[in-house]
Amino acid sequence: MSKIPFGPTYDEMLHPNLIDPELRKKVQLAKHNELDELNLFNITWKNEKQEVNHIILPKEMTGVDANIIVLVGKYFPSGSHKVGPAYSTLIEGCVDHDIIPGKHTILGPSTGNFGIGVSYICNLMKLDSIVIMPDNMSKERYDRILKYGAKLDLTPGTESDVILTLERTYKLKENPNYRSLAQFELLPNYRFHRHVTGNSAIEVVKNIGNGRIACFASAPGSAGTLAAGDQIKHVFPEAKIVALEPYECSTLMNGGKGQHRIEGIGDKMCTLIHNVLNTDFISLIEDEDTVKGLKIIHDAPHILVEYGVDPHTAKQMVDMFGVSTICNIIGSIKMAKYLKLGPEDNIVTVATDGYDRYNSVIENLNHRVLETEDFVLRRWFKDIFLKADTEHIIDTRVSSEKERLYKQKEHDWLKFGYSKAYLDQMKSMDFWNHEYDKVNYYNEKIKELRGKNI
Repeated sequence: MSKIPFGPTYDEMLHPNLIDPELRKKVQLAKHNELDELNLFNITWKNEKQEVNHIILPKEMTGVDANIIVLVGKYFPSGSHKVGPAYSTLIEGCVDHDIIPGKHTILGPSTGNFGIGVSYICNLMKLDSIVIMPDNMSKERYDRILKYGAKLDLTPGTESDVILTLERTYKLKENPNYRSLAQFELLPNYRFHRHVTGNSAIEVVKNIGNGRIACFASAPGSAGTLAAGDQIKHVFPEAKIVALEPYECSTLMNGGKGQHRIEGIGDKMCTLIHNVLNTDFISLIEDEDTVKGLKIIHDAPHILVEYGVDPHTAKQMVDMFGVSTICNIIGSIKMAKYLKLGPEDNIVTVATDGYDRYNSVIENLNHRVLETEDFVLRRWFKDIFLKADTEHIIDTRVSSEKERLYKQKEHDWLKFGYSKAYLDQMKSMDFWNHEYDKVNYYNEKIKELRGKNI
């Protein structure tokens, strides 16, 4: 007989101190064994001191007065915050009795980190899984997925061809024994990030600058992380929410659909769970800048020190970020300049993962550019970070831009069986607030049913 997996509520992921003290002791010990199922209770932005894992970027690196605060995701189990929405989607399916461990195989459409999260969570929760992803992603992502016991089903292309993985997932779902953790369309992804990420961001700025958030910037892959912006706007209505896209794949800005190198973002669509009502700006980031920026931080921290960054901070950042994080950092610098933010203002962004899944990306860069001596890296550092400009930013608060984004969503999702009436509901915050309020329902259902027979 199957049981509901024993895992945390949304509130316990936001506030781990709510977990029973005796269980918390065991949970801390579980960190030493990656595949201990109690690591489900380590899905949180917080550390053992109940502090949000974050870094305030040195202004010698950003070149702006505003405080740019990065929530650090590498400390989540499996090394990425994507494990949070993977767990949330799975546990909601279990308590709703739509997913039965031992009976159903889980599908995880992804460009990498969500797939890693799905394979990891399914390992801990004793479910078989298949990760559907493009066949041109970094080797480290495939290796980790296989390490956690999932099967790979690869589709042609790169992360910007994720629509093909979605189509493949819909085909596989015709098997009644398969259940999809469809990150692009299922709202547990939205609930996790609005509740856990959004409130963690609000908490982290309490003693920084003016204690408020002026801007939240994030590149949308599934657009789950952008849901944090809905909670940030609820508390700080003046906050600006910014979606960052690859310059080479500017789908939200102007319908562009090219290939690019920023793994995990720019997926050639407006995802179903993207609340475009609260997206205030869209900004484009050149993909090569993100890879070069990562190389500087990882391979040449001495360059940062030369420009005044504290040596301890430069060393701390070496393994802290991945390619999409550099995109988020560059986007945050651009918005600090665009919005003319000062020393009391705070911009919050996220580091989805760490460096551990990007060695092959940097090796590819080294092969392509040939010259990576210090004089080259100094030029890159100045051009990418200190000289970040305010080009390729559009204001999407006007009604014509909102309507354009709604049309994009209709184009992408009507063909997957969603009705226009349903999509029209998403034009009101009432829809999103109603979905968010379900956090309270699932908190109670998870507490009531976890560990019990289905």
